[in-house]
Amino acid sequence: MQSPAPHRARKRFGQNFLHDQGIIRGIVRAVSPLAGQRLLEIGPGQGAITATILDTDCQLDVIEIDRDLVQILTDKFSSRDNFRIHEGDALKFDIGALAGTEKLRVVGNLPYNISTPLIFHLLSAHDCISDMHFMLQKEVVERLAAGPGSKTYGRLSIMAQYYCAIESLFDVPPEAFSPQPKVQSAIVRLTPYAQPPFPAKDVKLLQRVVRDAFNQRRKTLRNTLKGLISSEGLEALGLDPGIRPENVSLESYVAIANAVGDAQENDIAE
Repeated sequence: MQSPAPHRARKRFGQNFLHDQGIIRGIVRAVSPLAGQRLLEIGPGQGAITATILDTDCQLDVIEIDRDLVQILTDKFSSRDNFRIHEGDALKFDIGALAGTEKLRVVGNLPYNISTPLIFHLLSAHDCISDMHFMLQKEVVERLAAGPGSKTYGRLSIMAQYYCAIESLFDVPPEAFSPQPKVQSAIVRLTPYAQPPFPAKDVKLLQRVVRDAFNQRRKTLRNTLKGLISSEGLEALGLDPGIRPENVSLESYVAIANAVGDAQENDIAE
């Protein structure tokens, strides 16, 4: 009987399959799954990390969009009691429904073409996640970890750091994958806070403030937020209205959002 043809990476799914055993061991060591813990792996590919995680006797759910890979993974791992597979789009997957009353640990080699929207989707479910370990384009990891004054600091940095502590762990070279990507990769750990260091009264309003600020990042805060807060309002918070969005801290963005919310409440009350 002829063996099936090897799966070819599909560009539309952003597939690059990890094959370096040293890197695989390093990722699983960083995650350190324990027996009985519940993990969710996003984009398991051909199961390079999956197999090593399953050996720790944790309960592993995986989500995969590629039907051919779903079949490969099912053939490889369906006999394992601690394995369950979901065919679907991670961007639309209901993390909360899977978690139930428990918290999940999330791991994945995220497709570069959807990594940012996928991280925002996961952040929206932060209260049912205990930690996340991702392989990402190194540039995205730098954006996640960036602080004020950095060229890579922006909306992703601020909202990720609002919800999570961010740790860049180690780099992964292109030759660790097949096919080789044209970019460097890195492993990052995101650990959701039990309570944000700078709580916003209205997170949706904070998201709007940050989005408006960075829609035109080369303009001043006075101009980007003029529909929400005046120069006098910014000065009252100790901020220079002439500052650029990339030089404003997370704490200050939360203060702006809280001030805008208070002003809107006062307008309604009047």
